[in-house]
Amino acid sequence: MAATVLGFGALTLVVCVLAPLAGSTSIDLAKVFDRTQPFADNVDAQVFFIARMPRVVAAGIVGAGLALSGVVFQALLRNPLASPDTLGVSAGATLGAMLALTARADFTVFGVSVVPLATFAGAVGSLAIVFALSMARRRGTSTTVLLLGGIAIAALLNAAGRFIQYLTADITGTFRTVQWMMGSLDVGSYAPIVASLVPFGIACAGFATLPRVLDLVSLGEEAAEARGVDVVRTERLALVSASLSTGAAVSLGGPILFVGIIVPHIVRLIVGADHRLVLPASALFGASFLVGCDLVARTVASPVEVPVGVITAIIGGPFFLWLLFRGR
Repeated sequence: MAATVLGFGALTLVVCVLAPLAGSTSIDLAKVFDRTQPFADNVDAQVFFIARMPRVVAAGIVGAGLALSGVVFQALLRNPLASPDTLGVSAGATLGAMLALTARADFTVFGVSVVPLATFAGAVGSLAIVFALSMARRRGTSTTVLLLGGIAIAALLNAAGRFIQYLTADITGTFRTVQWMMGSLDVGSYAPIVASLVPFGIACAGFATLPRVLDLVSLGEEAAEARGVDVVRTERLALVSASLSTGAAVSLGGPILFVGIIVPHIVRLIVGADHRLVLPASALFGASFLVGCDLVARTVASPVEVPVGVITAIIGGPFFLWLLFRGR
């Protein structure tokens, strides 16, 4: 177990170290850490620490957050095609960001732009709606109601976002919205990264309590309850943790598709179904996967930057189809 996690950790470390060195502008690593030259005059250090390193850190957080959420949703709903989009969390986050972008809200709160804050609020709000629908259905949370309610809420929120964009369309606003919705890790500074670490850290604390119970819940509610698992409490904790993680990820990188569905499956093919391995391995591999995708997005058509969501969709679409036919 430790060797497997260390292997994924080594992969993530290598990718995160090499990614900032590649790009349209070549840099010398020795000059990056040259303390004899003032930072204001050191172009290599500025490119490394200001332009590229924030993107690498953001990609790592977003990839890990979406992958962890995908693992939890798939185990909780007992559906191999479940992902952070399933419960409408990503759709709610997207709607929150679109409202902020359309309103041209450029102010900050504690040094953080209002756009990621609105994104996070949208994610939590969409979960609250789906959860309320499930609670109205029965005393506990029904996975079927959660799944179907999430799909309906996602469609409704996506339609609302498009309608708002249509009513308030202008060249500048439309460009900003479309660019964000295609996925972008150009965070520009470390402030939004630090802000996202708060909900992401809370989510990770919740994930840390779930490996054993997810193994049991994935077998069915009756089997889990027979082994002493409080299914209702587990579902609520898992939903809140996964939604916090998704909200933090979308607030940084926008609605980046397929990471939450393909990474958990790749990891399960390698390490098996034990969530004590799947959760940490998915977080590490999700981070390295998205850092690699962002590296391709920055370099494949240099000096033009391709949205990272396009790269993940190109990879994730065929993999998703493979999962469908493999499932049959």
